[in-house]
Amino acid sequence: MTTSGGTLVLAPPYREPGTNGPARPWRGAPASGRARTARPTRPPSARPPGPYTRLFRIPGARAFTIGNLIARLPMGMFGVSAVVMIAGARGSYALAGAVTATGLAATALVAPWTARLVDRFGQARVAVPATALAVLGEIALVLCVRHDTPVWTLFASYAATATVPNTGGMSRARWTHLLRDDPGALHTANSFEQAADELCFMLGPVLAAFLCAALFPEAGTVAGALLLLTGVLLFSAQRSTEPPAVPRTSTGTPLRIPGMAPLLAVFLATGAVFGSMEVVTIAFADGPAAGPVLALQAAGSCAAGLAYGRVRRGAGLRGCLAAMTALMTLPLLAAVATGSLAAVAAALLIAGMATAPTMVTGMGTVQRLTPRDRLNEGMTLAVTALLGGVAAGSATGGWLVEEAGAAYAYAVPATAAGLALLLALSAHNPRRDRQ
Repeated sequence: MTTSGGTLVLAPPYREPGTNGPARPWRGAPASGRARTARPTRPPSARPPGPYTRLFRIPGARAFTIGNLIARLPMGMFGVSAVVMIAGARGSYALAGAVTATGLAATALVAPWTARLVDRFGQARVAVPATALAVLGEIALVLCVRHDTPVWTLFASYAATATVPNTGGMSRARWTHLLRDDPGALHTANSFEQAADELCFMLGPVLAAFLCAALFPEAGTVAGALLLLTGVLLFSAQRSTEPPAVPRTSTGTPLRIPGMAPLLAVFLATGAVFGSMEVVTIAFADGPAAGPVLALQAAGSCAAGLAYGRVRRGAGLRGCLAAMTALMTLPLLAAVATGSLAAVAAALLIAGMATAPTMVTGMGTVQRLTPRDRLNEGMTLAVTALLGGVAAGSATGGWLVEEAGAAYAYAVPATAAGLALLLALSAHNPRRDRQ
């Protein structure tokens, strides 16, 4: 309607010129001599939050993640710190290696039992006292080295650290509990956890070496113990996100679950890739450049893990292992063809991009296979298999370095990756392998 001289006049419906469409009501024309006032425009809509932003909007997620990252960082510190501390005080790298190997073997035996208690009684009730015992073992090792006690006390002290809980597994168990109805978000969470593993194992040795060199030989072990205890206390205090203790509904161990034993064999071979790659790279670099070169591999894996978490559907385990097998040949080719450390470093950066997706997919498979009341135990068994593979790969890589030279020893990680692929192919189940 319009007004004319104060009189109300109804106007006919208005039709756009040259169109035959339905008429629309007249909205009024601007007054003579007046410019039409522009309607306010809506601000452009904000971009939807990314998958990681949505992940950490879950109440309590940031708090338990911060605590877990603090607790996980020392996992990359303790081995380096112990070697520096013991070798510096006793003058023997062989003794230092034997002590750390004993601690690794003890952890492989004790960790599944600790994880079983976590599943049965809850994370906070078990993780805190188990961590306290492990910290006491680290402090006892420092005192034994400091006061030149008999050699057997070094082995006993470091073996006592085996009660340290699998903090990465407990964090993954929380995500599984919080995201049990959202497989896509759980995939993103697993990718973040793997990237966090890579970051901690990249920064941990660097921090430990710096502390031992800049302060005193025991500084890395002491700092690692304090970080571990602080992180576990912060993590365990977040009770709102803790999975409830689940009454036992299954019998036996996760090893009896169909498909679990072949999957652990794949983890064993994958661990050999990591262990041999580290030893061979240290031998090939033969100097202080070894640390930064290994950090490049971890950086590539960390970046790939974060990128992998943004995809809606991950690849199958066979596909990831096939990619890792192909990419692990690059360091061998670079070392043999060029002999250049820069070329090997670039090859390691690219090869590292296959490891995080492989681990994310493998851990996701473990989570799907394992019952809720055995989840921490199942993931700890996977980590134990990895550690066993790391030890075997380190020994094999070191042997081939002595026999054939560091360049040709890069054949060990490539062969181990191929073996992991063959094991996955022989045990392939399309339903389990689907991400």
